[in-house]
Amino acid sequence: MARTLDTLLTNTLVFLEGQGLVPGSIGIVDGKIAMIGGHGQDMPAARDVIDCQGLWTLPGVIDPHVHFGFGSPETDFETESRTAALGGTTSVISFHRSADIRESFDAVRARAESQSCIDFGFHFGITSRLHVETLDEISHRFGVSSYKLYMMYKGAAGLSKGFTDIDDGLLWGALNATRAIPGAVLGVHCENVEVIPWLRDPLRAAGRDDLAAWNEQSPDFLEAENVHRVCYFAGKTGTPVNIVHLSSREALREVRRHRHEGRAAPIYVETCPHYLFLDDRSPAGTYAKVNPPVRSAADIDAMWEGVCDGAITTIGSDHVPRKRATKDKDIWAASNGFPGTGMILPILLHEGYHRRQVPLQTLMRVASSATASIYGMPGKGRIAVGNDADLVIVDPDLEKTVNPDELESHADYSPYEGMRLKGWPVRTLVRGRTVAHDGRIAEDARHTPGGRYLRRL
Repeated sequence: MARTLDTLLTNTLVFLEGQGLVPGSIGIVDGKIAMIGGHGQDMPAARDVIDCQGLWTLPGVIDPHVHFGFGSPETDFETESRTAALGGTTSVISFHRSADIRESFDAVRARAESQSCIDFGFHFGITSRLHVETLDEISHRFGVSSYKLYMMYKGAAGLSKGFTDIDDGLLWGALNATRAIPGAVLGVHCENVEVIPWLRDPLRAAGRDDLAAWNEQSPDFLEAENVHRVCYFAGKTGTPVNIVHLSSREALREVRRHRHEGRAAPIYVETCPHYLFLDDRSPAGTYAKVNPPVRSAADIDAMWEGVCDGAITTIGSDHVPRKRATKDKDIWAASNGFPGTGMILPILLHEGYHRRQVPLQTLMRVASSATASIYGMPGKGRIAVGNDADLVIVDPDLEKTVNPDELESHADYSPYEGMRLKGWPVRTLVRGRTVAHDGRIAEDARHTPGGRYLRRL
């Protein structure tokens, strides 16, 4: 006799990798996908039956680039996991950096475990020689296999943040230390900050105070130059690298060039939803200030081209949940970054699927399956028997206006606020448990968050 299911999703179009949307049903037991039934196939009884009313069931989005803790360090994993879940994101990888990660990480992980309603992992920020020297130890001790080095914090820019060791030597050391750890990947923020003052100061002197000026003070070739440097060094060390939040055609051209040289270790590329949707003429103004900057409409087209031809491997939000007050200043004083983890799927559906006719297969690759593969997350990223039941039920025709008051984030604004988008999640399940439904966080998830820490090494 078949075992009773915990949850059964019926009357749905299930997204299966390599097949697309297939009519069927999904049976869940102990948080995992136990069965995938075809159209009309009899399924075992279930304690909870969810009639999806013909809507799509997609794999949950995995956001590999969030900065939880940069808004309200004590509560960000509570509020930001909720805003993620509302948008169909079921797992995130956040960044942790400190002077000595050996001493700081346990407390951060414990806080996240007590607050997050979705599953989560961490990247380590490499900002000193100590981090390089202890990388093997902290990676194996804490189960972390991915790191980030910040080229934008070289020299004076680094000193202003208290970083004294960031230079090309640290990049070289980090590449070698990463290569020695099986399955590890080094992410790099690519922006030549040393040239920026020479471009920025004349713009400020001319009284410029617009979003385009932020792009002009850190133009595409400064990103591309750093991309070349990282790829060149990584080619010499044989290290897998990830160019995070890539924003421009010029920088993507450098990646393509290095890949064509036939190097052994992979070069991964992440872009962000804002580089697929917002340009430097956006009415969002300072709310869209970010590093690297949002670029031109032609750069948006180039990012979509990279998504479609596979040059871009993943999508990350670069989510930073600060308050509106930090943005209500001129372009030079406004804070960098903005919230966005819950907006990945709505933007991919609206701008990608509906407006540009990008195949759903392509969108799910960059939003879920490739991320799980690159970052060592078995059981995530695909709808398949045995995998975690991280699922998002989507109404592809639902149109909603972005309203930050409904997003549950510590941030009280969105660069997308007031924009009407087509294609939204209506239910999000993490390991078979409904955490968001019809634009609201489930009460059970509020009181018992239940997110798990993902060891990836």
